[in-house]
Amino acid sequence: MSISAGDALPGATLTKMGPDGPEQVDLAKITKGRKVAIFAVPGAYTPTCTMAHLPSFIRTKAQFDEKGVDEIVCISVNDPFVLNAWGEETGAHDAGITILGDAESAFTTAIGMDFTAPPAGLIARSKRYAMLVEDNVVKVLHVEDSPGTCEATAGEALLAEL
Repeated sequence: MSISAGDALPGATLTKMGPDGPEQVDLAKITKGRKVAIFAVPGAYTPTCTMAHLPSFIRTKAQFDEKGVDEIVCISVNDPFVLNAWGEETGAHDAGITILGDAESAFTTAIGMDFTAPPAGLIARSKRYAMLVEDNVVKVLHVEDSPGTCEATAGEALLAEL
C-alpha cells in the first residue's frame, strides 16, 4: 500500500556523499520537528528528472524558504557517487537541495512508491512524487501517473499547496 497524507514516514537510512565518502543519513532526524519538502525522481541523469523535476525545485527554493520550509530533499534510487556528481552538475548542491540515495530501494518500497520498467532499464526505481512532511508526517502528497511526466510533482505545484 502506498503512503498517503496523514501517514508517518517509516524509518529509513539513506546515503549522501560527505567530505570523507558516503555517509548514512537517518531520514527521521531530518524531518523530526521540521517542515521538509521531499521529492523523488526515477533516476539521476534521466531526461525528465534532470531537465524538469530537479530544476523546478532549484528555481523555487527561495519561495519554499519564505514559506517556512526548513529543507528540500531529493531522493533517488541511485548510489551516492552518482547523486553527488548529478548534484554538482545541475547546481542542486549550490542551490541548497539535499540529495539522498536509496540505493537498495528500501525506503521507496516501504512507502509503496517503487516501480520497474525493464525496457527503459529502470529496475526497482522510485515513482515521481513530491510531498510536504511536517514533524515526520506527510501533509501533502502528489504522485505522477507516468514517470516521464513532471507536472503535479513540480516545485511550483507543491509550493501552491503551502
